[in-house]
Amino acid sequence: MNVETVLESRGGAVVIGDAHPFVVIGERINPTGRGKLTEEITAGDMTTVQADAVAQVEAGAKILDVNAGVPGFDEAEMLSNVVKAVHAVVDAALCIDSSTPEALEAAIPPAEGKVLINSVTAEDESLERLLPLVRRFGAAVIGMANDESGISMDPQVRLAAARKIVEAAADHGIPREDVLIDPLAMPIGAAPDAAIAMFETIRLIREELGVNLSCGASNVSFGLPDRPGIDATFLSMAIFAGMNCAIANPLHLPVRKAILAADVLLGRDPYAAAWIAEHRARLAAADTG
Repeated sequence: MNVETVLESRGGAVVIGDAHPFVVIGERINPTGRGKLTEEITAGDMTTVQADAVAQVEAGAKILDVNAGVPGFDEAEMLSNVVKAVHAVVDAALCIDSSTPEALEAAIPPAEGKVLINSVTAEDESLERLLPLVRRFGAAVIGMANDESGISMDPQVRLAAARKIVEAAADHGIPREDVLIDPLAMPIGAAPDAAIAMFETIRLIREELGVNLSCGASNVSFGLPDRPGIDATFLSMAIFAGMNCAIANPLHLPVRKAILAADVLLGRDPYAAAWIAEHRARLAAADTG
């Protein structure tokens, strides 16, 4: 089954699917663990937000994840402001990163085109609160393969959670192509079988549900040294297993090169055109630097 998820922005359509190059969702517009960005966003200063938006798009991100979740502050207002600031400098499609209905209701209207919402879980409360918003705004959504019982390391349990999300979305009138499942990338430093469990979950979801897949790629390397090196290898393996897109950092060269190489090897970059263009751009930048 070749399902295509299509997002829209001022810059045009972004298509996620097996017949298309891997799609990077730029992860950096997120205040979690970033003190300077947190201070700026809460003060209404969008300098770093806009710099990160431009840098990630220039590095190949087709979609930008935007998050403004800072405890104790008005997420709805801040997320809306971040969306407007990003649209002022780039034409990329957006992934609105919030599980708060009020924040989504504030941030989706100023977002241009068809957005991706990150994310719902298989918990009944999450499905009941967020899927009506996904439907109302004509958005696509990422579903996390966990439910009220938490995150299981059993791929069959994750498959059941994914199935519940896809079925609930259909009940709300959301087509299968607008549901991406996150099979859950967990820190490999804490759980040695985390990647194996995820790859098996990918296989099961693709075989039974046929939906597209996304994940938070950098979660896998949390707490370890040389995180880009692990992330790059992980993404190569995940892409071969069936992953179509991921929230990742395109500014990390090993990550960017691994994704481009995977596209070449899987026949999604005919004659290595994108790989060669990236190589030439790096050489030109080195010459001018």
